[in-house]
Amino acid sequence: MPLSEHEQRLFDQIERSLAEDPKFASAVRANDPRFHARRRILVAAFMIIIGLALLVFGTASSNALLAVGGFVVMLGSAAFAMQSRRKVNAPDLHAVGGTATRRTRQTRKAGFIDRLEDRWRQRPEGHR
Repeated sequence: MPLSEHEQRLFDQIERSLAEDPKFASAVRANDPRFHARRRILVAAFMIIIGLALLVFGTASSNALLAVGGFVVMLGSAAFAMQSRRKVNAPDLHAVGGTATRRTRQTRKAGFIDRLEDRWRQRPEGHR
């Protein structure tokens, strides 16, 4: 149902006032999960650089414990970044008919075991 001219003007006025409100903009941004995921990726990148520095410094000073610690920091930060990257690329929630649903990957290539189980279920009943 289209809005009347008066309702459209009111809607535009409300939209402009909300766009100009920095407090509202920061509140909306603070609730956006993609914003938090991007920030986690930046933190992880910084930690990878710190881990690399620890690894190089530990190797140069012949301190194996420091070098291993730097490698562990790098590895953990890379895993954290990959997890955060998946959250950035995750599909958003969609409200359909008043219920929120998340799109998931329904079509998945069947693995070897899944194919064997399907063949077992579809076999003729006389062959056991």
